Amino acid sequence: MSEKVHDLTEIALLSALITITGAIKLPSLLPGMEFQLSAPLAVAICVVFGFKKYILAGLLSSTAGLILGTHNLFNVAIAMQFRLVVGAMIAFFGRRLWVIALAGPMGTLVARLTLSFVVGKAAGALVLAALPGMLFTLLAAPVMVRVLKKVTTVRHALNA
Repeated sequence: MSEKVHDLTEIALLSALITITGAIKLPSLLPGMEFQLSAPLAVAICVVFGFKKYILAGLLSSTAGLILGTHNLFNVAIAMQFRLVVGAMIAFFGRRLWVIALAGPMGTLVARLTLSFVVGKAAGALVLAALPGMLFTLLAAPVMVRVLKKVTTVRHALNA
């Protein structure tokens, strides 16, 4: 298979993973504090597959959400902000464990602060509601990186 076809297929599959895990919300004890599985996966995709594939997969996922009616432009803007913060942290600080662990929570923090500015609600309350998801992302992203690295190692072994 040509490299271009391989890359397009990989980006499409990563986009589908982001879209599906974004639709799965883990419940919380308090309303509004549920969180998506897509955040730690997004960090892992950026680390393992690189920023270009990560951002393209995210754009495709957001486009799918717009087409399906599950997202609006505001949702996409917040998601893109998360993606850019994650990508910037990994680009500037590398793929160290602490960067992998903190990139998602930092992306969420920046997105929540922007959300508070746009909707005129208290930033503290929005960040507080996001804390369970931020903690989950902090713990799950390094694990997901290891899983995706194993998947790519197996793929490369099969292609050799």
